[in-house]
Amino acid sequence: MKNWKSAHAMLDAGRAPFAPNQARKMSFKSEFLNTLDQRGFIAQGTNLEGLDEKAAAGVLTGYIGFDATAKSLHAGSLIQIMLLYWLQQTGHRPIALMGGGTTKVGDPSGKDTQRTLLTDAEIDENIASIKGVFEQFLRFGDGPQEATMVNNDDWLSKLGYVEFLRDYGVHFTINRMLTFDSVKLRLDRESPLTFLEFNYMLMQAYDFHALYNRIGCTLQLGGSDQWGNIVNGVELCRRKDRVEVFGLTTPLLTTASGKKMGKTEAGAVWLNADMFSPYDYWQYWRNVEDADVATLLARFTTMPMDEVRRLGALEGAEINDAKKILASEATAMLHGREAAARAAATAQETFEKGGAGGDLPTIQLSGADIKAGAAIIDQFLAAGLCASKGEARRHIKAGALKINDQPVGEERNLAPGDIIDGAVKLSIGKKKHANINIV
Repeated sequence: MKNWKSAHAMLDAGRAPFAPNQARKMSFKSEFLNTLDQRGFIAQGTNLEGLDEKAAAGVLTGYIGFDATAKSLHAGSLIQIMLLYWLQQTGHRPIALMGGGTTKVGDPSGKDTQRTLLTDAEIDENIASIKGVFEQFLRFGDGPQEATMVNNDDWLSKLGYVEFLRDYGVHFTINRMLTFDSVKLRLDRESPLTFLEFNYMLMQAYDFHALYNRIGCTLQLGGSDQWGNIVNGVELCRRKDRVEVFGLTTPLLTTASGKKMGKTEAGAVWLNADMFSPYDYWQYWRNVEDADVATLLARFTTMPMDEVRRLGALEGAEINDAKKILASEATAMLHGREAAARAAATAQETFEKGGAGGDLPTIQLSGADIKAGAAIIDQFLAAGLCASKGEARRHIKAGALKINDQPVGEERNLAPGDIIDGAVKLSIGKKKHANINIV
């Protein structure tokens, strides 16, 4: 598709120039798109041939937006962070756009109900907490290929409402906006979609226009659930700036069995270490489905693809070795090589030697707490091994809830006899463990 105006004609008609996975039928000249294609990152693009030519010719500036709805991003955001990582590693400039402004509205994509609205102070606190994760994956600085972080509140909160509608609202039609999945989902389920949320896609489109004019950004990346929003930004830049910019999406992160990745029975897999420990993070990757190993090695490690394919082809007991490599490599990228090594050593001590490794999730109780009556179920909740008392009781009935590797036959309090060498080991089945340190 060498004529980009024909691509935009398709956008005007509400059709994607490239269908999902069509990229795999193409061959690319640029290291950037070749890397993404080999590692399974490409779902859709507005003009992949044109983007390939730009990426092969010089330095691209590309961005991804991250709304600050919590104090940490979770593993579902990791695929987007890896996109920025490979953008920089192949010679281009990544922008991490923090959604200080758009978080005030809330992205309706993939949601049945409106997100909880946060105060300005809560949003600022969340952004400050999130920033450190990006420094593990990107090089920040002032150079032409160094990453930068910006906040869309810097321009969105300065927009006058009437002026914004007059200057930008004329470029969006309700007819077309009603075709986007984020809107259709709500309408099909007869769930309310507020006018506030309806404006989100205009604000995200304006982000692309603002970043083009401020930084020269010509590429927006995101998950496939953001396709409609990305297309809006591409189209707005064409209309307002008379320039071609590009959009590229990744497949949504799901397991081989169709489940959404990034969550465990106990909750989200947070990227901040104080919300989800390096050991728990290592275990999350160690316990993935066999069929997902090759895909996850390709997307969440930097291992050469020949080695990824070799490890992904292992079967039987050998696939567990590949999972350990996946866990260590993914953990090293986020938490550092030393934390990954400690997590692997703790897992070996816990699972292969029957001990209680020192890097296990840990809570503390005093001897006075034990005497006062510390319910075992409450300790499993505090350690994050169970999400509710009902879940804990079901594990007791199934014989899966254990103290010092022995099944707990009934609900009871911890007893002094449960303390071994100043600690109590908690387990759910064979894979989930924690320690209680008695202080």
